[in-house]
Amino acid sequence: MPLGCTAVHYEFPCPVLSNGSGNSIRYLHLSRCAFHPTAGLGCLTRLFLLEVCIAGDELGHLLSSSLAMEELCLNSCDKIIRLKISCLLNRFSCLSVFHCKSLEVIENRAPNLCFVRIDGAVEKLPVGDLLQMKRLHMLDYYESDIIHDACSKLPFIMPNLETLNLSSAGEMFNTPILIVRFLFLKNLLIDLNDGQMGSFSPSYDYFCLAYFLNACPVLKKFVLGVSQTRVKHELISDGDMNMRRVPGHLHCSVKNVRIMGFCSAKSMVELTCHILENATSLERLTSDAIYDNSSYGDAERSCVGEKGECNPKSRSMIMHAHKGLGVIGKYVVEKVPSTVQLSVKKLCSRCHKI
Repeated sequence: MPLGCTAVHYEFPCPVLSNGSGNSIRYLHLSRCAFHPTAGLGCLTRLFLLEVCIAGDELGHLLSSSLAMEELCLNSCDKIIRLKISCLLNRFSCLSVFHCKSLEVIENRAPNLCFVRIDGAVEKLPVGDLLQMKRLHMLDYYESDIIHDACSKLPFIMPNLETLNLSSAGEMFNTPILIVRFLFLKNLLIDLNDGQMGSFSPSYDYFCLAYFLNACPVLKKFVLGVSQTRVKHELISDGDMNMRRVPGHLHCSVKNVRIMGFCSAKSMVELTCHILENATSLERLTSDAIYDNSSYGDAERSCVGEKGECNPKSRSMIMHAHKGLGVIGKYVVEKVPSTVQLSVKKLCSRCHKI
């Protein structure tokens, strides 16, 4: 087995693609094999490789010889150290890279790459001209400080982003006040998970995300998801009306806000109230005290799955969810303007009993 490759089930017979035989292929999906192409595929537009043993120079040669290429997805291709995307790929627009453990650098010279999905930190992003980048998904449930790094660095290297999805397994630092703004960002999704530690960074201040929103003057949609088993943040106490405010931080374009995994952490309540008071164009706020597969839809939660049950949740998570609903009723409802539709997702009457 070649160095840097996972177990392969077979060697793909590349000669069948030679002498023009592969020129009619538009979509190629290979998994768990060794793939050593010697020629390009003239009509290939999409290439998906899962646990494929292929060297970076082999893939680079294939790409530079496949001028119709539009999309490349790599998952667990551990032999690739350096990925080069040729300037000849004028139609190339979408790149996804996940779990390629040996990959050190992505050199992009394709002039129209506008959508990147990648696991890991900012340092793993492609190098080269990224001014044309419109959509970026940084999705890794084990990397930390993704939010802080994105705020500090992305406005400088990807100033034209319109959609940004970020996932972080912990934040050592609060979200900073952004010096440079995301002038074109319309959709922002932030996913905070506990990284299998039980609770999301207890010292992280949810309220500081207001600075992120303030740096997005044309933002239309904001989604925050928090997945954790326990809440270790400072909880809001009964009768506590001393909420922090950020004077002058108006979010004039935000129309739709969804908060999943809403809890009784005081800083999360403060963030929610801040949005209600300062998002002057807000049309809808959706809140869900549990974060699961049904959180994204608008339908009421009900038992799903083969066993007729919701996704399993710990007793601690269910208790925190009930507390979160109580906090919404006590502190959030009264802040909702008459022009805003508040939608609070109910818990499952069968699976989420205390």
